Amino acid sequence: MFLPAEWHQQAFVQLTWPHKDTDWAPVLADAIHCFCAIAQEVAKREPLLIVAQKPDEAKAELTKRGISLGNISFVQCPTNDTWARDHAFITCMDEEQQKLILNDFQFNGWGLKFAANHDNQINKNIFSEVAKLYRTAEVKYRNCLDFVFEGGSVESDGEGTLMVTSSCLLAENRNNTLSQQDIENRLKKYFNAQRVLWLHHSWLAGDDTDGHIDTVARFCSPTSIAYVKCGDRNDEHYEELRAMEEELLAMRTANGEPYTLFPLPLPDPCHDEEGERLPATYANFLIVNDAVLMPTYNQPQKDAEAVAMLKTAFPNRQIVPIDCRILILQHGSLHCSTMQYPRF
Repeated sequence: MFLPAEWHQQAFVQLTWPHKDTDWAPVLADAIHCFCAIAQEVAKREPLLIVAQKPDEAKAELTKRGISLGNISFVQCPTNDTWARDHAFITCMDEEQQKLILNDFQFNGWGLKFAANHDNQINKNIFSEVAKLYRTAEVKYRNCLDFVFEGGSVESDGEGTLMVTSSCLLAENRNNTLSQQDIENRLKKYFNAQRVLWLHHSWLAGDDTDGHIDTVARFCSPTSIAYVKCGDRNDEHYEELRAMEEELLAMRTANGEPYTLFPLPLPDPCHDEEGERLPATYANFLIVNDAVLMPTYNQPQKDAEAVAMLKTAFPNRQIVPIDCRILILQHGSLHCSTMQYPRF
């Protein structure tokens, strides 16, 4: 059994749709426009599952934009929010028994910061629909609800190495009765991992997740990592991200070699109406079949630099930019709003 890397061939991707009872309410039309853009790009390449409080409304929004529903499935379910990366199943593969194991961890609103009573029950509510999408493959539900854990807090190289941040996994109001070693042991057990790489430096202003790994550093292959680099000494992120870079430079692959590192620029500061800095990051990209969907922030030079770097990191995949300025208003981005499901 193992936790596949994101570049493993995918069966489908999940989106959880925004609605008027979420925090998106003041900017709902703009949020829906962005979700439609993501849906369109995913559905061009693989099936898409949309979890929606009112599926007919989601269908209508997609249809009026000329997006075909032919590769999209819908399931009705009450939801608090839209961050599928953190409330969706985290799927392992058991090649010996030809099984997919859908791990359902406890989601508590990133350390009890936000309501999650509906989102924490989505997986149980939609399991039968998810199993149907796999058709011939055997799918097993695994109850991991005694452990608070979010998909955005872990990176897998697909070969037994995980990468995480201590700021998130050791945060109060998640699993504060467990030590770092206890948590590492759990991760090795749940994902049959051999190694856990810990980043002790990682931070983005405006982040609600306590430093999810998928906002700062991402495996691009078993031997390479894309990461956020701050080149401005006057930026508040400079020292922390420089310290993170040093940690990445010191990390070694399972074979004892240094990782190939692909530095992504830190976007210029983005702020909300109250002047709070928002956690814009190019590291929050989504790998799909044959492509990488990359968030952009209407910063032509930085956006282009990030596209060029990801083309180097993923030479055999199309890099697809998607404007995600609206998503960072709620302190997430493209990867945060999606979850991939692997296939045999």
